[in-house]
Amino acid sequence: MKKFNSLLFTFAAVVIGFTSCVDGNDKPVVPVDPETDDVLVNTNISSNTTWETGKTYVLGGRIAVTSGNTLTIQPGVIVKGEVGSGSNATALIIARGAKIDAQGTATSPIIFTTVADEIMPGEIASPNLEADLSGLWGGLIILGKAKASLAGDVTETQIEGIPPSDTNGLYGGSDDADNSGILKYVSIRHGGANIGEGNEINGLTLGAVGTGTVIENIEVIGNQDDGIEWFGGTVNVKNAIIWNAGDDGLDTDQAWAGTLDNFIVVAGGETDHCLEIDGPEGSYNAGHTLMNGSIIGNDVAELGDFRDGARGTFQNIYFFNFADPATTDGRGDLSLSGDKTLATFASGDLKFMNLEATLADGVTLATVFKNGTVASATAVAAGANTVGANKAAFANTWSWTSASGAISDLK
Repeated sequence: MKKFNSLLFTFAAVVIGFTSCVDGNDKPVVPVDPETDDVLVNTNISSNTTWETGKTYVLGGRIAVTSGNTLTIQPGVIVKGEVGSGSNATALIIARGAKIDAQGTATSPIIFTTVADEIMPGEIASPNLEADLSGLWGGLIILGKAKASLAGDVTETQIEGIPPSDTNGLYGGSDDADNSGILKYVSIRHGGANIGEGNEINGLTLGAVGTGTVIENIEVIGNQDDGIEWFGGTVNVKNAIIWNAGDDGLDTDQAWAGTLDNFIVVAGGETDHCLEIDGPEGSYNAGHTLMNGSIIGNDVAELGDFRDGARGTFQNIYFFNFADPATTDGRGDLSLSGDKTLATFASGDLKFMNLEATLADGVTLATVFKNGTVASATAVAAGANTVGANKAAFANTWSWTSASGAISDLK
């Protein structure tokens, strides 16, 4: 597990003042303060359900919205997951055939966080937790029926982070226009609970989600695993911001075929790759597009790693504040890993266009952009970039990352 997790589990129990127990469905249950409007959710959602503005909903376990049903979450709602790991890790799953209608607003976002967070409806920043604390609950998982390139050319499989015994964790199919609902102005914080060795839950997991789904204005903060990870599918995402991911900022797998337009990644102290791009696992091939992004590095993170025959187009992306790869054992570079990826780059199935970077003194473009990607890169002075994200989309009325000043150096 990442740093401090065992201490944070204890801290969360003290803050909430509860004693956990287990019901007949092996789901953790905690008392909810009777003096508040907090609502405990400890069973799967098997009918159309609305979570109302002004209330806080506490996930008492791994909760699935089952096929055929819609969960509507009104603006300003706060959803808190109990602390737990392994089989008791809390998460909200939108199963195949189910929908989520979570439409926050620029002045009233929907916030997913941990029970250790004392945030109240109407607040943006946590009053008691630092933005790099992670692993205190699971995350939000949306699963659909679109295509994914899966090992063995199977058409469906179980999403990572959910035990195989829970069939609500299946994703995949052949309906690329599948509709899993709407997410707008949603902030997901302090997640990534560990359910097994090396198996954590992403902040937002998208498994074979189709183009009928709308995802815009999404923030993931302090997640122990990746910020957002796509597993196949065709869904398009617009205006995404990741801060303090414990593994990768943005991770793509299994031939995701959508577009991410306008994004910011702010590396944290444990961020591995700001971009981790993996290739197909089966015979189905498709590429995705990442465009109009700004990536703020540090002394430990890499710009990106493209692996296993990665495909796609990466354009109009600005990188700055990364370490010198020559003095940090290769940290701070963008690289293509393995013969399969070198081949997709050579064939044009993996393309880079209009990359800009502000480099530390003495660092050259060729040191940072490896394996021929330097041909698409230009060095610019700080603040002189002509590509990158439009940070106005992340106005601090809804984004804690923006309100904190973490992106104030972006023009």
